[in-house]
Amino acid sequence: MTSPYDIRDPAFHALIQHNVGLNQLSSGHMWTEGPVWVPAHQCLYFSDIPNQSILRWTPDGVVTVLRRDSNFANGNTLDREGRLLSCQHGTRTVVRTESDGSIKTLADRYQGKRLNSPNDLVVKSDGTVWFTDPTYGIMGNYEGYRAVPDQEARNVFRLDVTTGALTSVVSDFLQPNGLAFSPDESILYIADSGTNADGKAPATIRAFDVADGVTLTNSRIFATMEAGVPDGIRVDFHGNLWSSSADSVQCFNPQGVLLGRILVPEVVSNVAFGGPRNTHLFITATTSLYAIHVNTEAAIVLDLRRT
Repeated sequence: MTSPYDIRDPAFHALIQHNVGLNQLSSGHMWTEGPVWVPAHQCLYFSDIPNQSILRWTPDGVVTVLRRDSNFANGNTLDREGRLLSCQHGTRTVVRTESDGSIKTLADRYQGKRLNSPNDLVVKSDGTVWFTDPTYGIMGNYEGYRAVPDQEARNVFRLDVTTGALTSVVSDFLQPNGLAFSPDESILYIADSGTNADGKAPATIRAFDVADGVTLTNSRIFATMEAGVPDGIRVDFHGNLWSSSADSVQCFNPQGVLLGRILVPEVVSNVAFGGPRNTHLFITATTSLYAIHVNTEAAIVLDLRRT
């Protein structure tokens, strides 16, 4: 078995299982994204954006359709009650799937203007929803519907679900993408995949201090990708950040040092921790869903409703 690991720092040994390989769980899709483990149902949801589907993978290896006509759903996560939250390119909205299966729109406009195309989202322990709003879903008709942006910026938003108040917390990204909190929620990491729009821009992940739980301060470059751009990111309970890239999943320690890479034969879009024993790193990559056993798991604050 060829090792999928590229070890850059000895600390990476403690985070991986050397006796396992990368497993392709499903293939034949158009562009996979938005993986989220659902503890209550012991399954993984993920999006196939161009096929307008949200799919369900179960540990018996079966992949079924959770939702057809998904309005080009991209990023998915769970709220504090275990309900599915999704970013829909087609409707340019953030929506929640209620317990009866109905879909409720949580955000569709900012300052009276339509959002660009919400991309990825994360829920803070206080129930607020933080999401990115680049223009990928309106740049053409492959992952949404071509349109001229109504928003002047590519914002990162904070949504108070209780009041409906939507606040821009940062507006200077070229194309904000994946985002994740540190385990204690004192830092918010945000991927900038702006090189897709401007080849001169660095492919970076930025870090922000979360002041008073609401305001982002002290912007700095946390890491720069070696290949391609960062898309989806996740943080484990040690505080390490795992990021997608063109040829691998890259793992950085809390100081931004690259510990190692998990090599993947397709361009990686996103990652998620989960599985029956919380030992899987699920990887969405172009046409496929992959998984590999790791020796870490999701940050405790993000490990919702574990069963």
